[in-house]
Amino acid sequence: MDLWQQIALGIVIVGAINWLLVGLFRWDLVATLAGRMRFGETSVLSRLIYIIVGLAGLGAITIYWNGIL
Repeated sequence: MDLWQQIALGIVIVGAINWLLVGLFRWDLVATLAGRMRFGETSVLSRLIYIIVGLAGLGAITIYWNGIL
């Protein structure tokens, strides 16, 4: 697994943990870190984080294509 795949996988894991927190506690870690306290609120920073997580998810698809998992 190359470095970019490891980074993408790490970001995807963080994103998955965020969704776990949303599902269990209705608490959005990304929104909190970006300065928003209410669920569903977005800022430019939180939207950027969501975009990075989404792109990392797309990048993580290459892990399957390379037969690593």
